[in-house]
Amino acid sequence: MRFGLPHASGRSVAGLAAAALALGLTTALGAPAQPAAAAPTANGGKKVTAVLFEWNFDSIARECTNTLGPKGYGYVQVSPPQERIQGGAWWTAYQPVSYKIQGPLGDRTAFRNMVDTCHRAGVKVIADAVINHMTSGSGTGTAGTNYSKYDYPGFYSDQDFHGCRRPIGGNYSDRSNIQDCELGETGQPSLADLNTGSDHVRGKIAGYLDDLLSMGVDGFRVDAVKHIAAGDLAAIRGKLSNPNVYWVQEAIHGAGEAVSPSEYLATGDVQEFRYTTDLKRIFSNEKLSYLKNFGEAWGYMPSGQSGSMVANHDTERNGSSLSYKDGSRYTLANVFMLAHPYGTPSVHSGYEFGNKDDGAPNGHAVSACYSGGWSCQHAWRQIANMVGFRNATEGAGVTDWWDNGNNAIAFGRGSKGFVAVNREGGAITRTFRTSLPAGTYCDVQHGDPTADGGCTGTTYAVGSDGTFTATVGANDAVALYVGASGGEQGGGGDNTATVYYGTDKNWPAYNLHYAPTGGQWTTAPGTALEPACAGWVKKTVALGSATGLKAAFNNGAGTWDNNGSANYALGTGDVTVKGGVVGSGNPCGDGGQQTGNGASFSVTATTVPGQNVYVVGDAAALGAWSPAAALKLDPAAYPVWKLDLDLPAGTSFAYKYVRKDAAGNVTWESGANRTATVPASGRVTLADTWRG
Repeated sequence: MRFGLPHASGRSVAGLAAAALALGLTTALGAPAQPAAAAPTANGGKKVTAVLFEWNFDSIARECTNTLGPKGYGYVQVSPPQERIQGGAWWTAYQPVSYKIQGPLGDRTAFRNMVDTCHRAGVKVIADAVINHMTSGSGTGTAGTNYSKYDYPGFYSDQDFHGCRRPIGGNYSDRSNIQDCELGETGQPSLADLNTGSDHVRGKIAGYLDDLLSMGVDGFRVDAVKHIAAGDLAAIRGKLSNPNVYWVQEAIHGAGEAVSPSEYLATGDVQEFRYTTDLKRIFSNEKLSYLKNFGEAWGYMPSGQSGSMVANHDTERNGSSLSYKDGSRYTLANVFMLAHPYGTPSVHSGYEFGNKDDGAPNGHAVSACYSGGWSCQHAWRQIANMVGFRNATEGAGVTDWWDNGNNAIAFGRGSKGFVAVNREGGAITRTFRTSLPAGTYCDVQHGDPTADGGCTGTTYAVGSDGTFTATVGANDAVALYVGASGGEQGGGGDNTATVYYGTDKNWPAYNLHYAPTGGQWTTAPGTALEPACAGWVKKTVALGSATGLKAAFNNGAGTWDNNGSANYALGTGDVTVKGGVVGSGNPCGDGGQQTGNGASFSVTATTVPGQNVYVVGDAAALGAWSPAAALKLDPAAYPVWKLDLDLPAGTSFAYKYVRKDAAGNVTWESGANRTATVPASGRVTLADTWRG
């Protein structure tokens, strides 16, 4: 059986993966411990969804904490969580056996833990919901349920399925054929089509969705809705305990077909697949300059009700979209999508595949990105940093458009952001006119904004006339936005605050969530505090023109110390917080430096021009396994790269080395994680050699 292969009109038996979401939590600035009620339009202004295709629940929970929350993703979409048929192909996820939460992604406990962990990281959870059909045959499901094509004990029997027991085939000109017959190709096994006009069937589906809602799920991506009458969907939604819950629907446009995706706009948001196929065409064979009026002017559905995506699990396999195999074209298309205001974007993040049926590697467990076949597109710096761009520019239209008539374009998002994309064969140098306020900006395509207002990479100065000059490399981009400044890092400038936090609570990790007076808050849960001296951790923040800080502290697992439901009001200079009491001065008495405990990293590693070597590990000070937060080593003694890192005595940690090139591409060294422990006094000396 080969389900998941494309039909002639571009459909898949398995359906197509998710769209982005617009649901979530509106949290008052500075009050992370007391969120407001859910709002239907955004998770605190964060609308981008990371689709972690076929990741297991434990891996998703860790990624919410390590990457999705810190990078500003509003949502994570999980693959269908219910019991499925057995087998290794990806499309087994789209043949449900029951509505039990048990399968290769994990069980009910793991699912609930994932939802809770993602919520603590500020990330809402969307479940991929398969409600149109069941399986094509008989067997035993992943939770041990014995089933046959028209018999699912405790759920459905023969009378709960449509009477048309033949595949739809390629006939999409007949509405009854599309919505009453079975999903599949002529001459091949087809999927038993549920009679969603039946009140019994509607009740079972609504019961499943309500069960997911009871565990904290925030919305649904509804699979294959073209094969369900819009009225049936409305009736199912009306049975939910929260009928206003957000859902987005997968419905592919086909010219001249009897069922149009726009029919489902009354039921919820709908993915705009023409957006996806047009991006492939433009970025592959035509001119980027054609994108000047991209969006509704191209005949697309309304932006506010449409999901946008460069690819999903189906389109990357059937060739109707770009994929990770397309290199810079794929990356730049994602940069454009996140910079441009049309639709609500989702970023597909899956795994490498050689055959279109290939299932997830390593038993669905992601031990580390860019390892074991997991491609982790959501974490690529060029893509991940554009999530912050999208959040910062929300609500602003396209302004200051420029193109060279060919494959170099640039545009602004009002006074909030500006991006330039170059798909020419060579670099372009130009003075760009923007509507940005004067100032220094971090180019988030080539560096990461730091919590203290700095930048790890290239910065650009925008003049009082709104112009800046940049050279944009071939197949590269530049992206600037308000909130990602390029000022001095860590203590730079004359106006700073060094915050010392007393560790008498013995929390396992510490984060400072703050805003300069009158400024914007960091993304919850904030930035990690660094060991200072016995009993204290610290962070130095550049304040610019601000007169102090508003702050709250987090233990890294969602527990807030927020001063009796109020934010701490901190001044400038050396400030201390301990036991709820705000004071001043440096409690370490040594200029804030550590007492000498830590690790001395040294690795022999060759590189090519543009590459650097970094270290990343499981400790917060080592980036918590996030390559974007990895620490760069000093190449002064090349080919030996070195770094001294302060860590508390007795700290045990795991680590590995990575190479990054100028475009942010990451290469992990091979082999098992390295481990070390900081001694009671002094530093652990690590003399390593890169493992190829």
